[in-house]
Amino acid sequence: MAPNATDDNTTAGEADDLRVGRRKAVRYVVPVTVVGIAAATIGLVPALADSGDPDLPKITAAQLLDKIAAADVEQLSGTVKITTDLGLPDLGGLESGLLSGATGGGDGSSADPSTRLTELASGTHTLRVAADGPDRQKLSLLENAAEYSVIHDGKDVWGYDSASNEVYHSTVDESADDGETPPATPKGLTEEALKAVDDTTSVTVDGTVHVAGRDAYRLVIKPKQSGSTVGAISVAVDAGTGLPLKFTLTPASGGAAVVDAGFTQVSFAKPAASTFDFTPPKGAKVTEADDAEAAPEGIGGSGDDFAKDFKGLEGLEGLEGSAGSEAPEGHEVIGEGWNSVAVFETGGAGVPSDSELNSELGSDAGGALSGFLGSFGDKVSGKFGSGTVFSTRLVNALVTDDGTVYVGAVTKDALVKAADSAK
Repeated sequence: MAPNATDDNTTAGEADDLRVGRRKAVRYVVPVTVVGIAAATIGLVPALADSGDPDLPKITAAQLLDKIAAADVEQLSGTVKITTDLGLPDLGGLESGLLSGATGGGDGSSADPSTRLTELASGTHTLRVAADGPDRQKLSLLENAAEYSVIHDGKDVWGYDSASNEVYHSTVDESADDGETPPATPKGLTEEALKAVDDTTSVTVDGTVHVAGRDAYRLVIKPKQSGSTVGAISVAVDAGTGLPLKFTLTPASGGAAVVDAGFTQVSFAKPAASTFDFTPPKGAKVTEADDAEAAPEGIGGSGDDFAKDFKGLEGLEGLEGSAGSEAPEGHEVIGEGWNSVAVFETGGAGVPSDSELNSELGSDAGGALSGFLGSFGDKVSGKFGSGTVFSTRLVNALVTDDGTVYVGAVTKDALVKAADSAK
């Protein structure tokens, strides 16, 4: 029978009906398939029985934690997909500027890593990564028809923006190693989360998974306390190397992950030496860091510390401070574990009132700005007085009218309770 021929007993009309039926089937099956794939990527729902899951030896949570701690991967290359959804409103790119200001970057160069890498605090991004020991790493942020790269080779750190043909160059102390892994890779995010593990935390092994073609165990970390905005953290740990391959944090409120970072392809072979070679292209504008203090902190450190310049992404590194570790010097902490709240004084007033805005800006501009600020925050009151709570899907902040700020990965009610307990 010819490949495209209809059955001899099928009329032309019946053939048309079959084709219509197939189109309708595709119309309904495709959305269902997409929904299924999306649900699978969340990674924190209880593991379903899946014959495709790897059959690995049983392991306890303590043994898996030891395996992560013992991981010593110095050579790798691969592709990482990271999605961050803090629930921030779309400010048309303004949020990137605010974040870059918060991290102290910004010499005017579009290739400055301290400003460019803050883009990872929102949206979905694809990265190419490579590492060869503590002195050679490369990270490339792939964009539409453009690429941004940070290359660390010995004492030199280069940032290159192909879209603007700009280069940023700085140097780092080759002997410096602060021992930290930045919270921007699955390993860095996992290390930040593990700092929160204490008596207020449940840690279990929940089955096995395949990630980037590798067999992995799934470690699940959950707060035992109520009041935290963190629902659960899932980490896919490579069964062979102990390297975290995928990190997913879902909020207690449900829905999509707040942070989902994982390898889609990974190799532990030694990258080619040419991977880390860089010479400024002809005609590129080159900006030199003024001195070592002005330069990025580097992308050195242990083998996979290729993303040191991710340091400062507030939405990604809030795990440690929100789950029981000490607040920065001069700041107070209320509560414990996942319900800990950092408190600090701004030295000024809180969010301006409508009358203050109208007085300073005029009724039209003041009313517009008041409505803008009001769309972000909720007015609250208690023993502490009154103030405004500004919320994301992970970190919430209460700014009181007298200028005190309470911040934590806790609910609005928990913030108000913390503020009341301080009075």
